[in-house]
Amino acid sequence: MQPNPTLDQLQVFKVVAEEGSFSGASRALNRAQSVISYTIANLEAQLELQLFERTGLRQPRLTEAGKTLLQDARRLLGDLDTIRARVAGLKQGLEAELSIALSVMVPSAAVIQVLHAFKVHFPSVAPVLNVGELGMVMNMVRDGTASIGIGTALDENDDRLEIERIGHSFMLPVAAQDHPLAMLNRPLALADVREETQLVVTDASGLTKGRDFNVLSYHTWRVGDIATKHELIRNGLGWGGLPAAVVRDDLRSGRLVHLDLKAYEQGEYPLYAIHRRAFPPGPAGRWMIDQFREILSRCPSKHEFNSRLEALREADLPQAAE
Repeated sequence: MQPNPTLDQLQVFKVVAEEGSFSGASRALNRAQSVISYTIANLEAQLELQLFERTGLRQPRLTEAGKTLLQDARRLLGDLDTIRARVAGLKQGLEAELSIALSVMVPSAAVIQVLHAFKVHFPSVAPVLNVGELGMVMNMVRDGTASIGIGTALDENDDRLEIERIGHSFMLPVAAQDHPLAMLNRPLALADVREETQLVVTDASGLTKGRDFNVLSYHTWRVGDIATKHELIRNGLGWGGLPAAVVRDDLRSGRLVHLDLKAYEQGEYPLYAIHRRAFPPGPAGRWMIDQFREILSRCPSKHEFNSRLEALREADLPQAAE
């Protein structure tokens, strides 16, 4: 007789594999650990395959067969989420409220432009805005706090999320105009910044735990948000990278200076629209994603932006770039 595993069994199998333990799956699914163990045992009996190695191990470990079948389980459960999403979309009317998680990397000019148009098109829908750093956007969408997220995607392999690229942003190394690095008035080497204090944002979401991005100095001050980092840099307490959208006016006025530091990676940071596959955005949310895509897709390339940055004293910076 052919095995006939249930979707619930596959869901439990997937969660045990991702959590790394039966106790972790128990907490994630809010079920007794004995129920989790019983479900996996029944699934292995049906398949006539051992999915986890347990003997002599503190935590279950996937067998080779388990690793192979996990891919199939993820695909099937992803298809189920797609079906649920389509059904929800067919049933769903206009949202009464739209919760949005926005990354600080999204240019404020783009946010204001979208919200002005949103107010005209959907006067009855109340937007709830949450602005944060790094992994906050993904976490808020993942746990259902936000219906949609606009920002960076630190984990593009989460089967629960639909992630679509809609634009990009830039980070620039800057310092106050009277900072020692700015006053060198020449291209900087790595040795120039090693002993200078660098301001670094700590990711409260935990998604980047153990990872640092463009941290080049031996001396760092860690802060909780971009706004604090921006203010400290503007007042000469260190140097660091800031979204170009945040420092645009400071660069134009001369209060901040762009540091010509080749060791600092100034590549494009992709910006994504993120939502849960099982709970797709309604008409207002879909409209907002499309509007952000239309605006952010017009951002200049890295080369174009750097060319305009070099001509900062003679030309204005683009509003929606950065």
